Amino acid sequence: MKILHLDSSILGDNSVSRAISAAIVDQFLAREPHAEITYRDLAAEPPAHLTLDTWSTLDQGPDVRQFLDSDVVVIGAGFYNFTIPTQLKAWIDRVAVRGKTFSYDENGVVGLAANKRVIIGLARGNVYGEASPFQSFEHAETLMRSIFTFLGAKPEFIIAEGIGRGEEARRSALSAALTQARGVAQPATPA
Repeated sequence: MKILHLDSSILGDNSVSRAISAAIVDQFLAREPHAEITYRDLAAEPPAHLTLDTWSTLDQGPDVRQFLDSDVVVIGAGFYNFTIPTQLKAWIDRVAVRGKTFSYDENGVVGLAANKRVIIGLARGNVYGEASPFQSFEHAETLMRSIFTFLGAKPEFIIAEGIGRGEEARRSALSAALTQARGVAQPATPA
């Protein structure tokens, strides 16, 4: 098994999304100790944003190769200004490549990454779930769900939210997310 583990939070050791993504990877390693892990800290080494000059070479880039070579992709995603960190968006722009991870046919888009398991640990300072008056402000989970579904994967989310509402709320949200992370190493349930 090959696991691509990405972190994007700028908060380092204080990051809840990093704690969640690490817990997810630990669960896979407990089940498959010989899994091959490729770790990338997108905050420490951010991919360059796309330019006209780099657009034509994306299909040959290392980011799309790492993505395609992995069986499982684990992403730790912070929530900044209602969406994902720009370094994570830059990485996504480098793996959403026509002819590699998606294509078109007479019926529309065809996702070419259907064999990927994508698990995202998302940390949000406020509460943006279904019952929240701020639900329409949430553009991280919706963006990543759209992109990875477009690529053919069925993304799974472990979300810790309300972490900015005080230390007790942070501890409680992180604890619940880590409990949920303990079950991810099981094979995904077919939809």
